[in-house]
Amino acid sequence: MTTGAQAHPVPGPGPEGVRPPAPPALRRAVRVMYGGAALSAAGVFVNLTTLGRIKRRLPLTSPALLASTEHQAIAEFVVGGLVSAAVWIFMAISCRAGMRWARLAGTALFAVDTVYTVDVAASFDRFDASVAVRVYTVVVWLAGLTATLLLWQRGASGFFRPAATAARRRPR
Repeated sequence: MTTGAQAHPVPGPGPEGVRPPAPPALRRAVRVMYGGAALSAAGVFVNLTTLGRIKRRLPLTSPALLASTEHQAIAEFVVGGLVSAAVWIFMAISCRAGMRWARLAGTALFAVDTVYTVDVAASFDRFDASVAVRVYTVVVWLAGLTATLLLWQRGASGFFRPAATAARRRPR
């Protein structure tokens, strides 16, 4: 359905209940989320660069405890990176499908990531993060910021409206 001299789709499902194509802001947000997934997967390797710091921070530790600590750190890096990548992908698919909860959940996850990023960037934790980890963390945060801002643009907001609200807002 179009209005006025300029043709543009009306947000919400069409006459057969089919959702119109995603607006450009939403498509860009989804691409950024897929990029965030790739960054999260690559983050496993960035985090592995910190293993030497663990050894230096625990110099009086027995070799067995040090090896156990390293193995635990490796497992955390791999599992954390893969879970983070899976969450990015799940959120991208859910937002692309127009799920209203996904935009809210993504915003909440971004808020949690903001706290984490401040913690890592300011090195509040007991292990001083390397420069590579700090830069990587800020880059992932910037991807989250970009995706969140794109999801809340006016064009994207119309895509997330429920069918009943979109039908009421259609010009007659």
